Amino acid sequence: MISSDVMRGFNSLILLSILMKEDSYGYKISNTIKEITHDKYVMKETTLYSAFNRLEKSDLIQSYSSTETNGKPRTYYRITDLGRQTYHDKVTEWLDTKKVIDQFIKEE
Repeated sequence: MISSDVMRGFNSLILLSILMKEDSYGYKISNTIKEITHDKYVMKETTLYSAFNRLEKSDLIQSYSSTETNGKPRTYYRITDLGRQTYHDKVTEWLDTKKVIDQFIKEE
């Protein structure tokens, strides 16, 4: 399992990445993260919803209610145009960061 301390700076990028593909809701996003990482990273519920709040306050995502499940309303999230641009900027930043870190990590 990957430490949440290591992943903290990448939570926004992870969420934006998922929302680039489609609108989604918390539980499904949480499961998508576990599925993609093969359970190596599990984003805690408090971390997930704190990130949603932070991203929404920054106008990177928007929330809306939907009753598509024929049950009680569920809060969905969608990425904004600013969120899409931020996602691309963060991907570039990550690729640059990875190049730097790779210079220090050598497999023996």
